[in-house]
Amino acid sequence: MELSTCDSLTKIPADSWNELAGDTNPFIQHDFLLALEQHSCLHPYGWHPMFLLIKEGEKLLGAAPAYIKTNSYGEFVFDWSWADAYQQAGKPYYPKMVIAIPFTPANTAKFLVHPDADTQLIIGKLTEFSLYVAKEYKLSSIHNLFISEDITKQQTQSGFFQRIDCQFHWKNNHYTDFDHFLSALKPKKRKNIRQERRKVMNSSIKIQRINGTDLTDDQWLKLYDFYRITFMKKSGSPTLTLEFFKAIKHKILAIIAATSDEMVAGAICIIGKETLYGRHWGCFEDYDGLHFEACYYQGIEYCIEHKLSGFEPGAQGEHKISRGFLPTITWSSHWVADEQFRQIITTHCARERQYMQQHYQELLEKTPYSIVNQA
Repeated sequence: MELSTCDSLTKIPADSWNELAGDTNPFIQHDFLLALEQHSCLHPYGWHPMFLLIKEGEKLLGAAPAYIKTNSYGEFVFDWSWADAYQQAGKPYYPKMVIAIPFTPANTAKFLVHPDADTQLIIGKLTEFSLYVAKEYKLSSIHNLFISEDITKQQTQSGFFQRIDCQFHWKNNHYTDFDHFLSALKPKKRKNIRQERRKVMNSSIKIQRINGTDLTDDQWLKLYDFYRITFMKKSGSPTLTLEFFKAIKHKILAIIAATSDEMVAGAICIIGKETLYGRHWGCFEDYDGLHFEACYYQGIEYCIEHKLSGFEPGAQGEHKISRGFLPTITWSSHWVADEQFRQIITTHCARERQYMQQHYQELLEKTPYSIVNQA
């Protein structure tokens, strides 16, 4: 087996990469990652590709989307306090290695293995290779984000420690339509959702779901304006370019809200084989109930109509529980080179996990479902 790094996905054949990535999750596939690289979404924001590869001859057996980072933007597993502690100690925290999908807080495979290869063996070799690269380049740390619990457990044998967080996901329990979904909720929750939807239905706003391939140029420009304005309102940076979105338009579901005169709001979702992923939302003015309609209820309807198994609307937001989304634990693993900081951060993360587990149990008790097995 030959282990190597690669600084551009253009050097890796799409077929070879996708044979490992599969066709289930849209974010790990070659075209999505390549679009980020080719359309000015990475380097300007401190993401520098260094993919980890394992080959046997010309055959790609394993791979991981690794990046050298010079900041902590766009990761959604926050380590700003670690960076501050390093700075106060007079030590450099950057550069570091991140194995993740840039700007994407979604659960998906990051350690890719060929179907014919030994999964545990390849993941183990990729893990050990990441440590070798980190030490060779004198990186402060390695961060494997939004990976499976099983992989985090395997990586503890190599000196990594676990972190957990909580998102809110919707599960399709073989619903036939939106009313069938509502029937599973507690009466008060069901009533509130109907009231929120009615406010939008009784307004002059019409909602339309359009596949990215069917959007007109004018609709693309307006949709991108909605994406940018949300970041501007929060003093953030709209890191994804219009060219990037157009490059992956075949993966996009646009949810557009418009009056008779113009588009007033829009949401961007990414379509997976089994799951719909909510990603971005924006509006020029606030309309009562419109955010919930465009970002949650339209996505739920789409999943029911297309028989998708679930809907992941993005990071954070406990308000999603009352709208049918359930708490779901997400996992990451981390390694810190500095021995003193590694001991301190490992202890901190152990306490953090205890708190998050307790918080998760408390959130489960807030289930909006009246039927126990819906949760």
